[in-house]
Amino acid sequence: MTRIADEPAFVVHRYDWSESSLILELLTRHFGRVAVVAKGAKRPSSNFRPILLPLQLLHVAFGGDGEIRTLRAAEWMGGQVMPTGDALLSGYYLNELMLRLLARDDPHPALFDAYAATVSVLAGEDAAALQPALRAFELLLLREIGLLPTLDAQTATLAPLEPRARYGLRPEAGLVEAADDDRAALPGAQWQALQVALDAPASYTAVRAEAAKPSAADLKPQLRALLHYHCGVTTLRTRQLMIDLQGL
Repeated sequence: MTRIADEPAFVVHRYDWSESSLILELLTRHFGRVAVVAKGAKRPSSNFRPILLPLQLLHVAFGGDGEIRTLRAAEWMGGQVMPTGDALLSGYYLNELMLRLLARDDPHPALFDAYAATVSVLAGEDAAALQPALRAFELLLLREIGLLPTLDAQTATLAPLEPRARYGLRPEAGLVEAADDDRAALPGAQWQALQVALDAPASYTAVRAEAAKPSAADLKPQLRALLHYHCGVTTLRTRQLMIDLQGL
């Protein structure tokens, strides 16, 4: 690979490589998830040390033709503060999803833009915007990597949805008709509206608006089950951390 410069990126994970260096997993806009080594980043005098933070937009330069490239430069683009509290944990949750579900070197520019928009919401002070933003990102992530069925028809039969009937999103079956009292389900009209929002040019904003509706709270357990299934875990680490902190 030739040297890449001025590439928008977020740090989604970091771990020690030596006494002075780090391996970083970057989410980049044009190259997807990329692993780089930041040589000397742990030294007190390193220019990398105060910059390589999660949930902060960077512009980076890297190169190399191996599985792990070499980070050449990184510049913090500013513009937002680090999230705190529940928003910070939600940011780490996004990063865990990126690590578990995205293959390396598989670019998804639209997903990068949705991630950046979600991080901006996390850095804000509007607590009511947090859950709709997360649901919108989860839906767009699943669609981008080909794990979300179409939401305007029953998956097994391709039969159109009845607006007032309730349907549930199931890991192995897709969208199926559910009982009226099944809380892990939504009316057909809402699933159809979500599909329209996903197909919109500004899909992240449109899906957030749909996920902000009161009945959309029932979307959370369905997406959680689907994500856990495809991640191959019963509970994500960040989810377990949230549960443990709430129990203190």
